[in-house]
Order: sequence, then structure tokens, then C-alpha cells
Amino acid sequence: MEKAEVEQRVKKVICRVLGVSEDMIEPDSHFVFDLGAESTQSVELVAAFEAEFGIEMDDEAALSVDTVGAAVDFISGYVA
Repeated sequence: MEKAEVEQRVKKVICRVLGVSEDMIEPDSHFVFDLGAESTQSVELVAAFEAEFGIEMDDEAALSVDTVGAAVDFISGYVA
């Protein structure tokens, strides 16, 4: 799967879970500081990414990912 496709799908999930518009989301956007994610939403994001991509991620490692670009790289590793 192309990294650009992963990025688009990641953005879609972020919009849905956090209720932000896609134009707010940049690769260096921090989930908490820039996009307003609360701790419960971080868990929701991980679950939503797993559902979107049909993967199972290591929860502890996934929750340590704090920017959109890092999430794209992390998920790309699973779907490669």
C-alpha cells in the first residue's frame, strides 16, 4: 500500500474520531497539543486505525506515537 494512501486513510480516521477538519491535519500535527485528543480518544484512535487497516498493533507502541506523520510511518510498517 502506498504511503500516500495510508496518509489519506489516517486523516479520514482522525477526522472521524477527533471531529477535526482535514485541513487542520499536517504530518507534524501533534494528536494532543494540535488536534486536541484526550487520553480516551488516543485509545479510540488506535482501535479505529486497526479497524481501518485490518491490522493489530502493539497498543503500548501505538499509544507512544504522538504525531500524524509518525502514525503514518508506524501504520505503513504494518501494512507493507
